[in-house]
Amino acid sequence: MFVDSHAHLDGTQFDSDREQVIARAQEAGVRTMVAIGNGDGPEHADCGIRLAEQYDFIYATLGIHPHEAKLADEASYQNMERLARHPKVIAWGEIGLDYFYDHSPRDVQKEVFARQMELAAFAKLPIVIHCRPSEGCDDAWEDCLLLLREHWAAKGLGGILHCFTGRWAQAKNALDMGFMISFAGNLTFPKAQQIRDAALEVPLDRMLIETDSPFLAPVPHRGQRNEPAFVKETARKLGELRGLTAENLGLQTSRNFYNFFKLIETAESKVSTG
Repeated sequence: MFVDSHAHLDGTQFDSDREQVIARAQEAGVRTMVAIGNGDGPEHADCGIRLAEQYDFIYATLGIHPHEAKLADEASYQNMERLARHPKVIAWGEIGLDYFYDHSPRDVQKEVFARQMELAAFAKLPIVIHCRPSEGCDDAWEDCLLLLREHWAAKGLGGILHCFTGRWAQAKNALDMGFMISFAGNLTFPKAQQIRDAALEVPLDRMLIETDSPFLAPVPHRGQRNEPAFVKETARKLGELRGLTAENLGLQTSRNFYNFFKLIETAESKVSTG
């Protein structure tokens, strides 16, 4: 049993075979998926919800990605505040900072990030964090962790550091603020030793797995379009690091997911990870 805690299932890359992609995931043992509600900008904040309404086992998020922060306006915030009441919405995100591409000015990214934390707190939803620093720097991590301490830590709602790429010290900072750490397909990349080092330290009950589909397909699918069925390869690598089978790592991270979001566990998730 596996949970893909972060997939961009609305992406145009899936337009020709989305139903088959979802079916393949189920065949591979993926019991739950989270459709991330960023789309191509604020006007698509309901994209995850539309998918979640079609499938019992898909949940949704909503939020403005740092790439599109420059497009945020009051109408966007009001719309998301309304959408956040939907019963299938379980988190606000992905939100945060991206200093690698700088598609939006950094001061705007920080402002939009802080405003969305305010809205997420009002909606009583945890947040899903995107944090990507500029090449060879910790700049985005420093700003992101500072903003989380200032605007979020005291709320007690926690969240997820999605597609974690940082160092153990950064993961530890987030864990101390009630976050889960989610690992994606890049954990399997040969040059990703920093991520694997952090994965050795994160407590087993505080980690999740994801695909970030259609991006970052894991080895042996690297270079292909990623899809939720491939989350098993991340589980296999993470399990290898932690002395567990892919199946037991899948069960553990599934249990972590259901516990964090206070969702009902299925029978499979109650099986001992022994």
